[in-house]
Amino acid sequence: MRKILAFAAAALTAASLSFPTVTTAQTTTVIELYTSQGCSSCPPADKLLHELAKRDDVIALALHVDYWDYIGWKDEFADPRYTARQKGYARVAGARSVYTPQMVIGGKDHVIGTRPSEVAAHLTRHFQMTPPIEIETSRQGNSARVTASPVGRLPSSVVIHVVTYRPKSNVSIKRGENAGRTLEYTNVVTSWTVAREWNGNGELSLSVRLPNDHPAVVLFQRPDHGEILAAAKLR
Repeated sequence: MRKILAFAAAALTAASLSFPTVTTAQTTTVIELYTSQGCSSCPPADKLLHELAKRDDVIALALHVDYWDYIGWKDEFADPRYTARQKGYARVAGARSVYTPQMVIGGKDHVIGTRPSEVAAHLTRHFQMTPPIEIETSRQGNSARVTASPVGRLPSSVVIHVVTYRPKSNVSIKRGENAGRTLEYTNVVTSWTVAREWNGNGELSLSVRLPNDHPAVVLFQRPDHGEILAAAKLR
């Protein structure tokens, strides 16, 4: 496992040198990591997400699934809705099953979460794309406002998701495949809400009430687990 982590760190360092420079918040790329405290293969992917979360051009989100809970350790962050989201991606991709650790990049590319070189390759391609939506956000406490304007061709329906997350959590695992380990988790999703749908015409102005005081992001995504067109942090 140490070799895997060392390789991941080295790959990230090398990849960061070759990634294009991103200068605006609207050109961030979303990475969803589907993970579980009960999965012994997941800690290297959790570590990789931790490194990716340091980047200004990445929104890194950890979604803990519940299908590992049966082996003796219930993941306190798991939510069946996150499992359902992963299954939705699998259905669209024509996959017969889901797995951990999986990273979904930009709602489009699926990668095993312990393959940093593949993650870097996908990110490089995403960074070269121009988002078709410009986003401005503001936040005061649990209230936020989102303004969006189309700058490219949009589908007739865009789903707006609002996500909150806990930046850091340390968990002592007592049972299951990771028994006896204390693991650090980054950007653990604490709520995921569909705010509304948008037809992509004209400027959108949206007021959002957040369920907690955690950091939050807004995602503009094609319906039915499609591509994430644009994203921004609420701040």
